[in-house]
Amino acid sequence: MKKKLLAIPYGLWGFFFTIVPLIVILVYSFCSTGTYGDIIYKFTLDNYKLFLEPIYLNVLKKSLLLAFVSTLLCIALGYPMAYIISKANKNRRNLMVMLFVLPLWTNFLLRTYSWMGILREGGIINNILITLNIIDKPIKMLYTTGAVLLGMVYNFLPFMVLPIYSVLIKIDDKLIEAAKDLGATDFETFTKIIFPLSIPGVVSGILMVFMPAVSTFVISDLLGGGQTVLLGNLIQNQFLMARNWQFGSSISMIMIILILLSIKLTSKYQDEEGGGNLW
Repeated sequence: MKKKLLAIPYGLWGFFFTIVPLIVILVYSFCSTGTYGDIIYKFTLDNYKLFLEPIYLNVLKKSLLLAFVSTLLCIALGYPMAYIISKANKNRRNLMVMLFVLPLWTNFLLRTYSWMGILREGGIINNILITLNIIDKPIKMLYTTGAVLLGMVYNFLPFMVLPIYSVLIKIDDKLIEAAKDLGATDFETFTKIIFPLSIPGVVSGILMVFMPAVSTFVISDLLGGGQTVLLGNLIQNQFLMARNWQFGSSISMIMIILILLSIKLTSKYQDEEGGGNLW
């Protein structure tokens, strides 16, 4: 009984600061818009129909594409890193994990701002290339789609590495030794033993990267310079600039549905793979 009482404050916090805001957004998404943009509590689907216009569907397509590509890049870069860390000795392993966690201690906005100084035409990269006579004039890297993608991979890569590492470190070395004793090559050991057992970590990493990537607005706003508009930017503009909370709420609900679908799909895939088991 005492444990239940201790859970009441957390339950109330979750209800008032998570459930209630979602309900408000859901209600606003079905409200009509007045002459001066005021909210009229009259049921309508116009806000969702407006999102079906080509200009907004293109924003959705670009958001999903960038989130998908950034997730793939994080897997391609993160899995080898996680594997190398898991195979290092204990002291070196702890140091390498700390190097991945350390940037997370600094502000997300500050880390994104730092890339603006690196990528701008008078930044570090262009200065080095000009000094080495590789290029004659600065290359435009900032305010491009590539800069946004780079910012996503940089900021979200630790969220791919750490879940995979946490699974790899728990794999019993006896399984690998048994596979080698039975004549398995390193490639066969990886594909039939290590990777299947690490699938839960990969799935967790995909969720932890894809969800913030598809909803980000700070990275695209700073590194894209307003030229790369994603769903997060669209929602931000509707709430803060256009003052169209109804349309912004409908886009928010669409984003929530997309995130829930991605969670469902990845969970289903994990279940089909047996949760990373060998059989």
